[in-house]
Amino acid sequence: MTSTKQIIEVTQAAGFHINEMMEHNEEQGSFLRVVVNGGGCSGLSYGMHFDKEKKDDDFEDVQHGLTILVSREDAPILMGTKIDYKQSLMGGGFTIDNPNAIASCGCGTSFRTAKREGTPEVCE
Repeated sequence: MTSTKQIIEVTQAAGFHINEMMEHNEEQGSFLRVVVNGGGCSGLSYGMHFDKEKKDDDFEDVQHGLTILVSREDAPILMGTKIDYKQSLMGGGFTIDNPNAIASCGCGTSFRTAKREGTPEVCE
């Protein structure tokens, strides 16, 4: 496991909301895993979930009291990505800004990079 490289930046606002969700879902002590999945309108999609286990090939970083895990496979795609939480009159939600994405869908969670296109799905 590698623990010295920051792949993703989690803003203070996002960290606050993720920590609240961990407490609400009784996931204290879990890790935040950020992943890239195939699918979505543009071919790839982001995923975040709580995980109890680290893997040998994970990059690990600690920000705002969160331990963030990214697999070695997903790291090049996510390098430099910023996760934020925005509040508006219509509610709030996480935003993901990935400098490696060359195309994205209006949903905000589907994207494609120059080196990895994934398998696009039909948007509904």
